[in-house]
Amino acid sequence: MRLRLPEERPTEPPTGFKIAHPVLSQDGTRAGFTGVSLGGALPYGVVADASCVYGRRHRAPARRCDCGFHCVHERTAAQALLCTAEHREAVLLDITVLGPYIRFERGFRYARQRVRTATVGPCACGARAVALADAGWGRPGWRALAAACAGCVRGRTSVSLAAFARLAGDGLRVAAASGGATATADPGLPEGLGVPELVAEAALLQARLDWFQSRLARLEGGTAQQ
Repeated sequence: MRLRLPEERPTEPPTGFKIAHPVLSQDGTRAGFTGVSLGGALPYGVVADASCVYGRRHRAPARRCDCGFHCVHERTAAQALLCTAEHREAVLLDITVLGPYIRFERGFRYARQRVRTATVGPCACGARAVALADAGWGRPGWRALAAACAGCVRGRTSVSLAAFARLAGDGLRVAAASGGATATADPGLPEGLGVPELVAEAALLQARLDWFQSRLARLEGGTAQQ
């Protein structure tokens, strides 16, 4: 006898939390995320549909497969995953579960999602992040990004938090976390408007300028020796 699970018909889409790595396209025109487990090879956008990572033709989430997007119910459960060494550079995502889903004790496995907010942790040095910079690895056509403060960005490929939100589109909001405080970058504001965005952009530009000046000094020194 086949076990039939009860169907849910919620009046509002369920919500949940997960972690992922932010990514930037090779040409710098698109932003998205890539998972930390089985689906890590397939970057996805703010609004995305799941597919079977094993290449099977069924629709996700299939009951006899573990395909589909995954999230947990509790924010603290997702935050706990960021403590592991391999997930330190990931960001925390607040998502809306769309389409068919399967409910488990700790979370959902589902077919479609919308990322509402991405919370970026501190830079590796401990300072509050003002940008997402090249993490030194990636997927074909995509660079993985990690939180960076103004002093640690230097000459790395990077985007401000507000710029990442605008490139990702679909109303994504990006917040920088520092201790118990967060500051939100609103993708609806044009570049240069808003005091938090202006301060972050100025710090980022100053860090890049310092790096270029140091490189220029080395080149001029090498020319003088010749």
